[in-house]
Amino acid sequence: MWVALAKKQKLEKHGQIVSRLKSEHTLGHGYANLIAQSVIGGSTATTEGDDLLAAQYSGSKAAVKPIYDALLKVVTGLGNDVELSPQKTYVSLRRAKQFGLIQPSTAARVDVGLNLKGVAAVGRLEDSGSVNAMVSHRVRVCSVAEVDAELKALLKRAYEVA
Repeated sequence: MWVALAKKQKLEKHGQIVSRLKSEHTLGHGYANLIAQSVIGGSTATTEGDDLLAAQYSGSKAAVKPIYDALLKVVTGLGNDVELSPQKTYVSLRRAKQFGLIQPSTAARVDVGLNLKGVAAVGRLEDSGSVNAMVSHRVRVCSVAEVDAELKALLKRAYEVA
């Protein structure tokens, strides 16, 4: 239905389709982006967000892309209202507001930023410090195995309060 609607509007550019679906039909960015890709066809790597994501995990940071993929699976499973917004150095995780971010910080580590104001930093859950002012906490993730039940619960908690 959404693809047919977007095609009917005869928009040709990805950004135009996304913008129209979001403004006129109140779709989240992630869903509008997926529909726009379906309308335009071809590789999803041509979209701006995918280009930003590819740049984040290029070169020495390519080794941590499996961590991102594991986190993405968890985040998109939180609810159908999750929006992913790739930026130059991180991917913003949003619902009604930003609840977290995923950032390849080094060639061996991905940082998961979480908005958990009022929650004490204990164990793996650290204060974000100067890492990113957009979140209150962070968890350092150095392997796919560290995307575990504890981290999933923290992501869910941040999602639920957003």
